[in-house]
Amino acid sequence: MADRSRDPEALEREIEQARQELARTIDELADRVNPKNVAHRGIERLKEEADHVAKAVGTMVRPSGADEEGQGGGIDRRLLLVSAGAAVTVTALILWRRKRRRR
Repeated sequence: MADRSRDPEALEREIEQARQELARTIDELADRVNPKNVAHRGIERLKEEADHVAKAVGTMVRPSGADEEGQGGGIDRRLLLVSAGAAVTVTALILWRRKRRRR
């Protein structure tokens, strides 16, 4: 019976606060599962991975004396990045096309 002694206005404030928290949580969940946002996060991850791969390949291919512009007989970093970008684009297009065919 201690609940009856609580202030009705305080209860209303608590209920409103709980509603606002629930609304924020629902908005965050909707944002996380939104297909466009999921695709954007996937693309960002692919770009990061492609950059890591390009850097790793660049260090393996470039001789130790080569500078950043690809001088000294090494493969130009721009060529590696373009190649990695093309590979990511082709992979994304293939996956997108497969998904469209399933519908």
